[in-house]
Amino acid sequence: MLEKEKISLRQFKILVLLFSLGSTIIIVPSVLSAFAHQDGWLSAALGITIGGAVISLYVKLANRYPNQSFMAYSELILGKWLGKCISIILYLYILIIASLVLRNVGDFITTIIMPETPIQVIHFAFLLIIMLGAGLGLEVIARAGEVFLPWVLLCIGVLVGFLIPQIKVERLPPILEISTKAIIHGSLSVLSIPYLEMIVFLMIYPAIHTNLKKGKGFIQAGFMGGMIIFSITLLCIVVLGWDFTARHTFPSYTLAKKIHIGGFIQRIEVLVAIIWFVTIYFKLVICFYSSLVGLQQILGLRTYRPFIVPSALILFALSFLVYPNIIYFRDFASNIWPPFALTIGLFLPLGLLIVSFLRPVSRLNK
Repeated sequence: MLEKEKISLRQFKILVLLFSLGSTIIIVPSVLSAFAHQDGWLSAALGITIGGAVISLYVKLANRYPNQSFMAYSELILGKWLGKCISIILYLYILIIASLVLRNVGDFITTIIMPETPIQVIHFAFLLIIMLGAGLGLEVIARAGEVFLPWVLLCIGVLVGFLIPQIKVERLPPILEISTKAIIHGSLSVLSIPYLEMIVFLMIYPAIHTNLKKGKGFIQAGFMGGMIIFSITLLCIVVLGWDFTARHTFPSYTLAKKIHIGGFIQRIEVLVAIIWFVTIYFKLVICFYSSLVGLQQILGLRTYRPFIVPSALILFALSFLVYPNIIYFRDFASNIWPPFALTIGLFLPLGLLIVSFLRPVSRLNK
């Protein structure tokens, strides 16, 4: 169990929204445009729609075992040993997500903001505040989300508002010029980042203090995050052009550099940096916390806190092994990660749901 920590449905929705934006808004537009060109916004819409169906699958599975985490009801459904194997697979998956997110932080800072700073220093500094957040627990993380969300939404609103004069609608046509296959392939990027990663929330879903409408809240928060991702992708295409967006690893950061109003409002890319740092912090701390709780449940211990420092060290090392450099990351995010995420984030919970219908819900769930 989650050490009896409880959060409200509103706090859970905030965490889902922040998680969905972390790393996605600054990376995914480039991959979408590389595949679907000016139809990248269609790929985003398709991926968000399928992502909503994936969240519905998670809700269906979690609601059958409302008081248990994913790892707990894996053992109820499949038995102790096979369920334990599934739990280990999910734990490794969450750990890999966390290492990828940490590497995204290092790549962004050393490429755009502080190119002379060793990436190891960036990773170490960011891990310190991640360890602090995980040590304070889920309730504190959720309350922090409530504090930061209004500022994130304000920055997004200001960014979108100031970019309206820069929009060139003629960059959208011809619509559907690219093949349907390319649009579908592009949609896998936004599906795998972040929707197939949201299986992480099945570890903290039981911590919501009410069972009323929490599945609906999960879906709503995922949809809201998707709308922001869609808007940023569309803005990148109509302001920067699909070719420019596809060439740059962090196009939404470049997007803010285009803002020039009255000769004195310009170079406010700090807004994108604020949005990204806040949202990616919450994504990473949620993944790190969930991995700790997962390890606690796999080993059958009362607390996860003794694992904070060892897990952080493992995460630090793993962040340098997931992919060799930022140039390789584009190929990793578009061709390697989607099928892996589909296997763990879709087929695994779908299989568990099917098996759960073939077996009666355990009394342990009551």
